[in-house]
Amino acid sequence: MNSEPILEEVLIKRSQQKKRTSPLNYKERLFVLTKTKLTYYEGSPEKKTKKGSVDLQKVKCVEIVKNGGTLIPCQNKYPFQVVYDSSTLYIFAPTNERRSVWVQYMKEEIKQNPSVVAKFHPQFWQEGVWLCCRQVEKLALGCEEYNLFGDISRKPLPPIPGNEKTGKGRRPPPPPPPEEKEEEEENQEEDAKVFVALYDFDGMEAQDLTLVKGEEYVIVEKSDVNWYKARNKYGEEGYVPSNYVAEKGLGHIDQYVWYCKNVNRNQAEQLLRKEDKEGGFVVRISSSPGAFTVSLYTKSAGEGVPSIRHYRIKETQATPKQYYLAEKHHFSSIPELIEYHQHNAAGLVARLRYPVGKSGMAAPPTAGFSYEKWEINPSELTFMKELGSGQYGVVRLGKWRAQHKVAIKAIREGAMSEEDFIEEAKVMMRLSHPKLVQLYGVCSQKRPIYIVTEFMELGCLLNYIRQRRGSFGTETLLGITQDVSEGMQYLESNRFIHRDLAARNCLVNDSLVVKVSDFGMARYVLDDQYTSSGGIKFPVKWSPPEVYNYCKYSSKSDVWSFGVLMWEVFTEGRMPFEKNANHEVVMMVSQGHRLYRPKKATANIYEIMQLCWFEKPEDRPAFAQITVLIRELLEEWS
Repeated sequence: MNSEPILEEVLIKRSQQKKRTSPLNYKERLFVLTKTKLTYYEGSPEKKTKKGSVDLQKVKCVEIVKNGGTLIPCQNKYPFQVVYDSSTLYIFAPTNERRSVWVQYMKEEIKQNPSVVAKFHPQFWQEGVWLCCRQVEKLALGCEEYNLFGDISRKPLPPIPGNEKTGKGRRPPPPPPPEEKEEEEENQEEDAKVFVALYDFDGMEAQDLTLVKGEEYVIVEKSDVNWYKARNKYGEEGYVPSNYVAEKGLGHIDQYVWYCKNVNRNQAEQLLRKEDKEGGFVVRISSSPGAFTVSLYTKSAGEGVPSIRHYRIKETQATPKQYYLAEKHHFSSIPELIEYHQHNAAGLVARLRYPVGKSGMAAPPTAGFSYEKWEINPSELTFMKELGSGQYGVVRLGKWRAQHKVAIKAIREGAMSEEDFIEEAKVMMRLSHPKLVQLYGVCSQKRPIYIVTEFMELGCLLNYIRQRRGSFGTETLLGITQDVSEGMQYLESNRFIHRDLAARNCLVNDSLVVKVSDFGMARYVLDDQYTSSGGIKFPVKWSPPEVYNYCKYSSKSDVWSFGVLMWEVFTEGRMPFEKNANHEVVMMVSQGHRLYRPKKATANIYEIMQLCWFEKPEDRPAFAQITVLIRELLEEWS
């Protein structure tokens, strides 16, 4: 029977909700594992009170926790983790053997779950950070490959204690009293918070909740970094994209129409010129961490032509911190500052009359069309014009359910390792950033396989800059590289390697935003010429020495490729080492030769390229550093 215990033992549970960990967070609980649930009780087996329960169908990972020297302030020193929904349950066993028993039995019960993760965090989430990879986002992707089967395939499971002779399970615990709460105070969800919808969202699946821009919703569960469970004013609940809502309140500026979180200086200017309204403005992130800039459009600056001014929002040194644009006018929050300058120029070239911001931008893509939906029915796709043919097959413009514009890539038979890619696609779909081309899902049940992604109207970056050669200023080209660097910084922070970064693998949309595409795809190519440095297709001219010599890929090999991409951008689409064959490039680079400085690249810009081309990977900067350097150069134009 499903309710019959498989395992039953007193273990120690660490509270999930406390922000800081202390000995008080560790509680003895009687844990009972059945075929469908992991339940824990307070008290003795004879007289117990149910404290919480986890549905095994929702479990994504069960694994030991590598301690890494962390102090464990309880008598049980062998932790393991149960990851489900958006929570991680930490349980401590008295011995390594008992921990192995629990982990192996639970892995056996969850092995058919569709939501099992590809990667997990091997160390604790503690004091607001993952100790294994130092990521500060609790729902960040894991950093180590997860082996669902563990030792099960290599040795038999140990017998259930007490079952060796009889072969029978333990007597099941008495049923809980009627109308008992599933979870008590120590395992409650976070306090529900009010959020505001930034965009309309038409829920397409039964589990979705429709959003109306400007209306308020209560977030009842942060199920996933990309999807929240929300409740509307009518009490209806469902999943909504996390990037379509923002927390309400003066301290949260995402909710305001004038705030453009992921727009750089060049894109802000494009938005303002497109609107062409006196006093049009946006607020965007500045080059300095935590700082913001107001970009303001005016036709009355006395110069005879419209102009755009950029004003850094400054902060006072005194506590409590205040914000200002003009020395004499200080405010306790950025929204209050903006509201004041909407009515008073007070030192600005004009007052902030017209917020452009999100009103001038399309809604961002979502990570998949719905929560946990990655398999797409091909009958729901409409195929339209051909956009081009690439490494894997033909790409077409299409629509999903006759309304969502998408790009559909048909994978040519024999072009890639399909089964491996389909597994990785589940991980890739969770990668969601404004500077990455969003993967919506795959059609994997029939052949050919289709990959469905965000549609980028202006196509490949390489063709985009070649076709408009001579029309770009240095600042615009630098803005392009900033977009790519921000996308790569996100991949780097998630321990994801691109392996084939180049202008041909970036795309441009109709808002002139450049996004990184085809990340990680090179691993699944079955073309020997492409994957071997001896073949002419291999991207030798974008690859560092450790790749073409040893096939050693890392985020730092991506950094080298980014330096070459910068060179492509500032030469407006020229071929790197255009007069040299691949084998000559290998020899030249090994001898210290590097690409020359393009005419449109200043000395400071070329210096960033050169930093990317240090011979030793460890000497190259991280993408986070490169992004800051580019932002600082862009701000010099302010």
